[in-house]
Amino acid sequence: MKTARAAWRRLEPVHAMIYFVPEGRRRYADLGLSRRAGYFASRSAAFGRASAELVISTFYNFNPAVVRQAVDGAWDTATPQQVLDARYAAVGEALRRAGIHELASLDEVLALTRRASEAACDHAQGRPLFAAHAALPWPKEPVLQLWHAQTLLREFRGDGHVACLLSEGVGGLEALILHAATGEVPVDFLKASRAWPEEEWAEAEEHLRRRGLLDGDSLGPEGVLLRRHIEDRTDRLALPAYAALGDAGCERLAELAGPFGRAVVEAGLLKLG
Repeated sequence: MKTARAAWRRLEPVHAMIYFVPEGRRRYADLGLSRRAGYFASRSAAFGRASAELVISTFYNFNPAVVRQAVDGAWDTATPQQVLDARYAAVGEALRRAGIHELASLDEVLALTRRASEAACDHAQGRPLFAAHAALPWPKEPVLQLWHAQTLLREFRGDGHVACLLSEGVGGLEALILHAATGEVPVDFLKASRAWPEEEWAEAEEHLRRRGLLDGDSLGPEGVLLRRHIEDRTDRLALPAYAALGDAGCERLAELAGPFGRAVVEAGLLKLG
């Protein structure tokens, strides 16, 4: 389980960069979409003309009012296919800028990642974001294939994570606060990107303190245990994909994925801007 998680984490920057790079913002702006509308439309375009309520449900931890404002009218500005095309074009530009296409182990990393992502397709039930992306055709270019494969693995894992949060009675805003309390992600970034009103954030914090999950602004002992439990369950729910690689395949992917993630980071593709 730890090796599978390492394989996912080391390659995840290859997927995640699309939410930060200027190539994406520029392509969506060319379609007439604002930065926020571009994010919600591009990630939900696999559903087709996704409603705000579907995005709120599947994205889970964003302020619903902000989602409605961003999504309402987005599909009158651009079609889902136009948005998908723009997204893939931005992915190709950004990953080539990072030199991903020049890495010697691209073919092997792609083969392993694609095998895992295709294995996940046998376990799509209850994973709507994953299933929607899995129904998209595979791109032809190897760099885009790698991004698509890692996107499938990310959404497969993410849908499982949402299921774990729901089963433990942790709402979207509460999940953000517990994440912020770990210190792994700056709280200012989570507040700005998820756009919850300050008073609602404060009320949710107090609720978590009453549950014994927060101690001040940090995780309390019960919060540490709950976070670990949720992450462990998320790892287990992601295993059907990586089981197709076996232990040796997961170890090999974890070994080879490092330079890909580093190339993305060193090229500045994950910088906030």
